[in-house]
Amino acid sequence: MMKVLVTGSAGFIGAALVKALLNKEHEVVGIDNINSYYDQNLKYARLSDAGIETNAINEDKLTESKKTPLYRFMKMDLTDRSSMNSLFVKEKFDIVINLAGQAGVRYSVENPFAYVESNIYGFLNILENCRHHPVKHLIYASSSSIYGMSDHIPYKEEDKTDKPVSLYAATKKADELMAYSYSKLYGIPATGLRFFTVYGPWGRPDMAPFLFMKSILEGKPIHVFNHGNMQRDFTYIDDVICGILLLLEHPANEAVPHQIYNIGHSSPVALMDFIETIEKETGRKAILKMENMQPGDVCCTYADISRLQHDFSFNPQISIEQGIHAFYEWYMNYIRSKNTALIRISSRKDQSNFTIKNKMISVF
Repeated sequence: MMKVLVTGSAGFIGAALVKALLNKEHEVVGIDNINSYYDQNLKYARLSDAGIETNAINEDKLTESKKTPLYRFMKMDLTDRSSMNSLFVKEKFDIVINLAGQAGVRYSVENPFAYVESNIYGFLNILENCRHHPVKHLIYASSSSIYGMSDHIPYKEEDKTDKPVSLYAATKKADELMAYSYSKLYGIPATGLRFFTVYGPWGRPDMAPFLFMKSILEGKPIHVFNHGNMQRDFTYIDDVICGILLLLEHPANEAVPHQIYNIGHSSPVALMDFIETIEKETGRKAILKMENMQPGDVCCTYADISRLQHDFSFNPQISIEQGIHAFYEWYMNYIRSKNTALIRISSRKDQSNFTIKNKMISVF
């Protein structure tokens, strides 16, 4: 058993990783600032799924899961230097997995400061705490976005990544450079993971799989950028978690203990084929609204995963058809749970002291 800190544990990948670590009987501490970048109800629902009750969450102490004593959670921001230091001093983590940060390529065009504060300043706080309170392994989220408009397909870890086309990508590149420098200066064993379009149950509502599924089911138009001439290396959440677990106890064993891995399916899917897969699963036709290319976007993502395959026998298992099927089943259950929550709220007589938002959270 190891004690693992997971930042961003109310996020999509973070919440899935917490459950996987608990299944391996590791002790887990999760932190998340639960910001409003997308629906906070979904974040609270993920926490609830792991036994963290919404009304018990606070910012000054860890809340124990109702499902297992191995999991505790605290609402905390990475940029809070004092609280982060206190947490590291008290808990003495074996492994830190940093999945927190401001996500979204297009959002970074309009909200640049949020990315610098979270992805750079917040990550610096993680590095400083790993420096002063040494850990066996620091694993952190990078992104396929750092490859920019590279025409070297598939993307290899050794490719040049010095021409990002969005601030989001630039902050992820900065994270990799900072992590390398801390590994060089202080011997921190660190591994950066370049994720490729992760999707699946509990997925982010700002990403194409969720947006497309929602719009198709509601009979609303979906925005198809670059007139559909795009490809994405859609990677199912279970395959991503498998990759992280393979790396968990295997930090780099080199003079500078820093390494980078792509985690993708290594099988790009044309955007129009992806939409067709959702249509087949839902039995409904999409209403397409063709759009021009968006600033900061790229035409294709395609992971070369040979390094991870060679080192750890990584082998993605879930096809796009299997992944969309699982996502659709989860999505329908999630929507039903939200509707049930609304019905329960409207039937109560003692609503005067509560907001609908809080009550919806409490019954997930």
